[in-house]
Amino acid sequence: MVRIVFLAGSLAITAASTDTYNVPAKMNKIGQPLDSFVSYSIEFASFPDFAGNDTLRNDFSYNLLKNLGDMMGTSPYIRVGGNTQDYALFNGSQKEALIGVVDPSRSPDYPTTITIGPSYFESYNTWPGFKYSHGFNLGLGGNRSAGWQTLVETVPLACKALGNGKLYTWEYGNEPDLYSVSAQGPVRPSSWKESSYVRQWLNGTKEIRARVKESCPDLGDPQYMAPSFASLADPLNEAKTWQAGLNVNKDIELFSTHNYISGAASPGVTLQGTLMNFGVTKASVDNHVKSYSRIFGSTGNASAPPLIFGETNSLYNQGRPGLSNTFGAALWGINFNLYSASVGFKRMHMHQGTNYRYQAWQPVDTDKATKGTKAPYYGSMAVAAMLRNSATRPVSVSNVALGTDQHEAAYAAHFAKSEQLARLLVINMHRYNTTVDGAGLVPVSNPAVRAARTYSFRVGPQVADGQFVRVQRLLANGSDAITGITYDGWSYNWELDAGRPVRLHNVTTGETTVVSNGQVTVSLPDSSAALLSFTK
Repeated sequence: MVRIVFLAGSLAITAASTDTYNVPAKMNKIGQPLDSFVSYSIEFASFPDFAGNDTLRNDFSYNLLKNLGDMMGTSPYIRVGGNTQDYALFNGSQKEALIGVVDPSRSPDYPTTITIGPSYFESYNTWPGFKYSHGFNLGLGGNRSAGWQTLVETVPLACKALGNGKLYTWEYGNEPDLYSVSAQGPVRPSSWKESSYVRQWLNGTKEIRARVKESCPDLGDPQYMAPSFASLADPLNEAKTWQAGLNVNKDIELFSTHNYISGAASPGVTLQGTLMNFGVTKASVDNHVKSYSRIFGSTGNASAPPLIFGETNSLYNQGRPGLSNTFGAALWGINFNLYSASVGFKRMHMHQGTNYRYQAWQPVDTDKATKGTKAPYYGSMAVAAMLRNSATRPVSVSNVALGTDQHEAAYAAHFAKSEQLARLLVINMHRYNTTVDGAGLVPVSNPAVRAARTYSFRVGPQVADGQFVRVQRLLANGSDAITGITYDGWSYNWELDAGRPVRLHNVTTGETTVVSNGQVTVSLPDSSAALLSFTK
């Protein structure tokens, strides 16, 4: 049943209702993610800002990452890479960790001329208990002497920095399918094809293997996330690179693909129509599943490298204010992450960088942005709660069909071993704005009445009648909010306690509902989400 209730002070007006929804009776066999499912990708040039160095650790970033690790039971994995990994050249005498020059005609958001020094690798020392992947430069390393020399000189530094259990995996090249068509300036000719890429990949990974064996033999043979493509079609194709021998050495342990729902400057992009829209997200993710399945048969192929999003977020070109930095983007993030898990994605690396509009947090103060926790972070916390303790009690995620309304979604989590229903997460993505033009800045003097929608799910006989169900809510003043966001009454804002959890006493918590006649029912205001837990 969906019942719409309009909230006006203490008054509630009930509108029409529809059928009760069926929760899958069994777990989804392809929906079990890896541990640390909620992970991050940090732009190569921004990593020192996010992590700090041996002299000054970025404790704010550490606190936020630790929150997620405490919730999931395993710490997020950190992929260090992105466009700027393919611009970075090494200078062994440089004292600074990174020197970057921003050319606005190429990109206003990150440097495109970059040198790194030995101290760059100190950033891998700052967050105890975390694992990392390091991105090597293929863009300049595959066909230029300075880039190749950077590879030769930085492999020993990277592998030594990632010893003692810190190594996640390696990456060689970011989005090489765009090298010949990059908006920031092509680094390959128009003749750049799959065979050329594979030849340079194999040559570079052979060198990485030799240098790791020489400098860090305890790490064993390098394994990679790859191919890390941005597109599913031209100019390079994932399946064709596989056919051309990309994994001839059997060293690709994670099949990494990249995804953005749309572009920051793409015509017609809106919060409701693009981000807070189940159908748009489903179509985008399904395309990646189809591409992967053309190579491996299905996402359930246990002999194939697990499918991951090695880099992803809402809108490419670093997002748009009023869209990517809003609470609506946090709701999008929940839907995107959980739908991806339900169709076989095993880990998600949400991308971010200094000053990026879609970032989960701004790690330092700059002339463009102030340090702080951003709305998308709260979406990550809700996903982590849905998948909590997945290392010790893994769950499998299923999409719960809600009919034709594209502005709502629901997901079930079953324990993978017992197939017992553990949790339901419901997302009401109907837009509710409280600011002029939905930009999150100028308040509306008389905002519209906010509706609430009541969702009812059949959970019997999986869950017995009379069982109490814990309800934890993700809330904000509206989909356009950029502040005032809480998960289960907790704030993770910088200004409260440097990102550590702080319980707010003006938010209702401890809510429960009861299973009755085999059904559980919960009401959600427009632009909000709720997690229902049937077990601890």
